[in-house]
Amino acid sequence: MAIHTDYPRQRINGQARTHAAPAPRTAADYIWAVARIALGWIFLWAFIDKLFGLGFATAPERAWVAGASPTAGFLKGTGEGAFGGLFTALAGQVWVDWLFMIGLAGVGAALMLGVGMRVAAVAGGLMMLLMWLAELPLTSNPFMDYHILYAITLAGLALGRGGDTLGIGRWWGGTALVRRMPILK
Repeated sequence: MAIHTDYPRQRINGQARTHAAPAPRTAADYIWAVARIALGWIFLWAFIDKLFGLGFATAPERAWVAGASPTAGFLKGTGEGAFGGLFTALAGQVWVDWLFMIGLAGVGAALMLGVGMRVAAVAGGLMMLLMWLAELPLTSNPFMDYHILYAITLAGLALGRGGDTLGIGRWWGGTALVRRMPILK
């Protein structure tokens, strides 16, 4: 990135520093931002529906707040799959429920805000790949389904500036914490 000298200077530790001009936003930036927000809503909505059982994918009596397991229904249905025994054994485990729900909420919130895109991509991508494995063999396609597409989209968002447009990613990336630990970008 080139530094433009016609932009304001700031003194940092007694030294004058010129700020680089932010790259102008393109139509592609806005499309990626909408994709990020939409995917964030999918994760966040799954969390909300499983938590409260709003009657969409989760019936009220199967809500987490009603004492049901948010993972049991899906994972117990994987018994016939290639990895059915493994995932069926995980169904309803308290630690699996907590990790799954924290993952849904965290990935959803990060995507909606445009912060922590790298961590969200790794966590969300891992969740999607595990859910894909749980469903093998697929019935509608030999290997490709929406879980893989979501994981690819998450990777694209993390590798680009996915949180900078229509999000607070640019601000977040400039914080001292993220400058010290770039993985949090």
